[in-house]
Amino acid sequence: MVTGDAAYIKKINRSLIIEKIVEQGMISRADLSKMIELTRATISAQVSDLLDEELIVETQQEHNSVGRRPIMLSLNRKAGYALGIDLDYQHIRFTLSDLLGHPIYSETIRLETPDYDVILHLLIEHIQAYQNKYSDSRYGIVGLVIGIHGIVNKDETIYFVPRHQWHNKNLKADLEAKIDINVYIENNANLCSFAEKVYKHHHSDNLLCVSMYSGVGLGIMNEGELLKGYHGYAGEMGHMIIVPDGKPCNCGNHGCWELYSSEASFFKELAEEHHKHDITYTDIRNWMIEQEPIICKQMEQFIKYLSIGLNNIINLYNPEILVLNSELLKLYPNAEEIIKSHLTSTISHYRELVISDLGKQACVMGACALAIKNFLDIPALRLNIEDDYLNLSKENDGTKAAL
Repeated sequence: MVTGDAAYIKKINRSLIIEKIVEQGMISRADLSKMIELTRATISAQVSDLLDEELIVETQQEHNSVGRRPIMLSLNRKAGYALGIDLDYQHIRFTLSDLLGHPIYSETIRLETPDYDVILHLLIEHIQAYQNKYSDSRYGIVGLVIGIHGIVNKDETIYFVPRHQWHNKNLKADLEAKIDINVYIENNANLCSFAEKVYKHHHSDNLLCVSMYSGVGLGIMNEGELLKGYHGYAGEMGHMIIVPDGKPCNCGNHGCWELYSSEASFFKELAEEHHKHDITYTDIRNWMIEQEPIICKQMEQFIKYLSIGLNNIINLYNPEILVLNSELLKLYPNAEEIIKSHLTSTISHYRELVISDLGKQACVMGACALAIKNFLDIPALRLNIEDDYLNLSKENDGTKAAL
């Protein structure tokens, strides 16, 4: 039997009520009472507090039946905003969302140095600008989550970022010393996995997301929670060796998976083959349409090595859903079926393999979602986002040079 004082029980009830309001979108007090199995008096008292705090709003629902129109409750999405940041090797992506996770604005800053102090100053400058711009809402910016393309400890300190060659950096403390916002630091692949769970695969308790851009990272959702391992280092599958004595890696080993199955390695090899160093996704799409020999051969190799790694992680984790986050795979015709045809072992089992719809937005969307979850202090978060919001985010995604 679970026991606790009145304040603790009230906090639990509050969390459950907010969670269900967010999940349902709009819901009446009576339906909340039935769904959570709390008395109407308890629901009314909690709802009154949430209305006073401007976290929720009331609306009258239109209906054609006889009787009083029901009063519906929904989250006040404009009460505050979440800021997600994807801190990658050559750029920083900022995305601001409302409290239902819909992107309001997104921009990308190009990086020209890996210097920690310079990047820290840049982050502070931009975060403060967002604070000032959105200070007129009730709660302003409710939280800031930064996705790191490297190893993050459980205490949120950064152990190692291979591309930047950062070691033992406390970005959380350095930022909180300068800005008045709750800051959270998380591995980027974990945030991609969290985004898939929150926005797309609500009912999956065992989900793996492979992020394949500047490196290869694995985010693991187990029983609905991120699996981080003893120190927080779980999921560094990009540094799983798949080619013994293969290409040298920044991590110190040879033949790491991300040297053969990341988009960064793909673009680097393609640039060498074509003697062209400004290759775009549009170029690749056109070459695929034309069945250009170099791109065809390279994609075959890319999928071959990708499938070797996938076989390994499927055997390790037996996922319900395996999500592949790659713009290249979205361009390649029948990519899902081709990859599945390489996963032929009778031992390897998974229920579903899909290519992510969230693409390069996944990290920042997961970051925004985590900031919202932490602010609302709820056990689980389920959000919905339509394609037009993703398109809006892409349209607002300006790229600016910095440093």
